[in-house]
Amino acid sequence: MTEVVATRAERIVGESFAQLLGIELVSRETDRVVVRMPYRESLGVGRIHGGAISALVDIAATAAFWSHPDVGEASLGATVGFTINYLKLAVATDLLAEATLVRRGGTILTGDVMVSNPQGDEIAVARVTYKMSRRP
Repeated sequence: MTEVVATRAERIVGESFAQLLGIELVSRETDRVVVRMPYRESLGVGRIHGGAISALVDIAATAAFWSHPDVGEASLGATVGFTINYLKLAVATDLLAEATLVRRGGTILTGDVMVSNPQGDEIAVARVTYKMSRRP
């Protein structure tokens, strides 16, 4: 993994909305990241709100898509859409999201995200589509 890949993933996780949710970068490599969202009561009492889990998915996938040496600093990108399936209720727990690139096309990228709790229970799965214009 190059330093450029690491820096781009860290930049995505370091953006203001990700920081508002408390998201932290756990690991990164080309086309794959793991991020953590520590539990706070503001994410939901009794259960973590699905919107917070969706945001975690989007941030993790975006960081994975930007974690490639061919993506330049001037590149632009945005999430086109994603499908998420909630598998288990998340109650007062940290969440981990592992995002892995499935396909890097010309401008369209596809990735999978698995959200789990620290015990390894699957909380949600998602397929994310992203559009990126690669520039140097």
